[in-house]
Amino acid sequence: MPELPEVETVRRGLDRLVVGRTIAALEVFEPKSFQVADLPPTREETAAAIQRHVVGATIAAARRRAKVLILDLDNGFSLVGHLKMTGQMVVRGAEDWGGGHPTDSLLARLPDRSTRLEFRFADGTQLFFNDQRKFGWVRLMATDAVEHLPFIAALGPEPLDPAGLPEFRRRIARHPKTTVKAALLNQEIVAGIGNIYADEALWAARVNPARPVADVSARKLRELYEAAASVMRLSIDLGGSTDRNYVDAEGNKGSYLGFAHVFRREGQACSRCGATIRKTRVAGRGTHYCPTCQRR
Repeated sequence: MPELPEVETVRRGLDRLVVGRTIAALEVFEPKSFQVADLPPTREETAAAIQRHVVGATIAAARRRAKVLILDLDNGFSLVGHLKMTGQMVVRGAEDWGGGHPTDSLLARLPDRSTRLEFRFADGTQLFFNDQRKFGWVRLMATDAVEHLPFIAALGPEPLDPAGLPEFRRRIARHPKTTVKAALLNQEIVAGIGNIYADEALWAARVNPARPVADVSARKLRELYEAAASVMRLSIDLGGSTDRNYVDAEGNKGSYLGFAHVFRREGQACSRCGATIRKTRVAGRGTHYCPTCQRR
């Protein structure tokens, strides 16, 4: 599954290459991959909705909320999508670009057998949504309804938003007995933090991942929130972190893991104090930490 920085780099690629382009056609190769809000999943209803709300519309903006991509159209509708485990967004046109799971489809002649959707723009540019395992999806819906989707409405603030700190504090305070690592992974407390960035933020803030939330001071919570933002910004600058599954907006694998301080560094020396990095299990996830810098 991509983490927030991987999705953000894909968003940036879409912002650069498809925003401002007018959709001339949308071909749905896999009905399961394209949904229309409030309509039964029939080919006839889907085709009619595409003609009414997609064809002829111009992409006005490319947004992201947590790990969800949102392409706003200029007619009051949006295309909301999730890449899940094997999704790709691939552009073919004056500039070829691919972002997402790094299979050969990023470079192949498209559509291929993993192509689920093809958007054709008025200027001849094409945007393909490929997804080997068919877990990803794109949903057409009214723009003003996007924030009311249950899974989006429930999301906590994003660490990339400095103004979200008070809300983060309010939400995490509701879980005093939860380990701080589990709290960081709870998308209803703070959105977009996955296992890599939780470990890195906890190390940066010198907080033990198994410590109960009630034992973390207000000052440390602020440092933790700011540390999560810092490691994510660095990862975005480096094209993301997932070295096996996701690539950045230029089709290159992310390089953040080469700069990670604890993640996948068990048995190595802590870059801050020299102690040996350990790996344990917290919140059901493999967890990397420094036993000296992050004492209970």
